[in-house]
Amino acid sequence: MIISKTVIISVGSSLEPHWRAACDEYKKRISAYSDVVEVAVKDSKIPKSPSESDIKIALGAEGRDILSKIPKKAFVVALCVEGKELSSEELADKIGSAALCGKDCLCFIIGSSHGLCDEVKRAADLKLSMSRLTFPHRLARVMLYESIYRSFSIISGAKYHK
Repeated sequence: MIISKTVIISVGSSLEPHWRAACDEYKKRISAYSDVVEVAVKDSKIPKSPSESDIKIALGAEGRDILSKIPKKAFVVALCVEGKELSSEELADKIGSAALCGKDCLCFIIGSSHGLCDEVKRAADLKLSMSRLTFPHRLARVMLYESIYRSFSIISGAKYHK
């Protein structure tokens, strides 16, 4: 399996030091299998009590920025609440299958607290839900990094997964 690049596009860029340290640890581990690139998309400013229209406009602006940053020929995974819940083995299978189909880049997308616009979801090869539980986006980013590392470990037969 050859996935030469893993891109993580996320809305908003700042992480507190403890979240950054956790992401950096998994980023270092993933780099044994694939180059990791983080892409931050600026979150749109919305009022404190936004209307549905305010949210839709903000998600549209973020979505256009996200779509412009998705690498060509990438296997695109959008994290969203209505996505499919997968086991670690199932996610590893999806990644392995993408590589076998000629995809050499993975692209994971994490939206804002309001989610992702429909255009971004339609551009995804896989809509993934981390859980039916709600997590802060910063923690979800750490969980995503760990899940990617675990997937590569499963594919390569490394001991980490056990």
